Amino acid sequence: MIPLRDTISSRRFPIVNVSIIAFNVLVFLAEVALGQEGLYRFIASCGLVPADFWRGGWLTRWWTPITSIFIHTGWWHLVSNMFTLYIFGDNVEDRLGHIRYLLFYLLSGMAASTVHLVAHTNSLVPTVGASGAIAGVLGAYLILFPRARVVTLVPIFYFIRIVQVPALIYLGFWFVSQLFNGFLALTAADVYQADGVAWWAHIGGFVFGLAVIRLLAPRTPRPPAPPPSPHTDRYGRSGW
Repeated sequence: MIPLRDTISSRRFPIVNVSIIAFNVLVFLAEVALGQEGLYRFIASCGLVPADFWRGGWLTRWWTPITSIFIHTGWWHLVSNMFTLYIFGDNVEDRLGHIRYLLFYLLSGMAASTVHLVAHTNSLVPTVGASGAIAGVLGAYLILFPRARVVTLVPIFYFIRIVQVPALIYLGFWFVSQLFNGFLALTAADVYQADGVAWWAHIGGFVFGLAVIRLLAPRTPRPPAPPPSPHTDRYGRSGW
């Protein structure tokens, strides 16, 4: 299933979400300009390598849980992540406000990185990408907008259909798939990830989003009480 858009409209322009997307694109363009050797050094320095983080002392690698979430390894990696963030992030920012949304996004990325570090302590594979932080946004979206629908492209054999899938089903299925692949990855060799995907970063970010979004999101104000009917007294009791 490929998401195209959701059915919730934002009330204000998502300046932080758009800025995050733009910054990721600029970082990727800078990566392309580095060339192969320069890119290798850049990822080795700013990517999240669990074995280096733990064995070399986290004080010498403290920045990598954050810097790694702004690095991508290819156009498809970048576009798929940014398009998902574009679909779901604007609504979460709309509910949180600009500053809290930025804080939430960065904390989600750190939580995702932390879970990955614990799950793959001996991995020498540099982990990069915004998907862990975006998973936090997806978890928040599920809590804040459980009745929303996701307009989704569904290929069925030789046919392609566009259907509206409830966000609860779409994101629930996504999370279950991450859990399934995450447990499979734990059975692979400790030093290398099974397929290069940081499944446990996705799981950690999503659970973090589920857990903390209510603490950060302001309560939606109650709608004002309707004016009293001319046939009711001052206590709201109806007269006949």
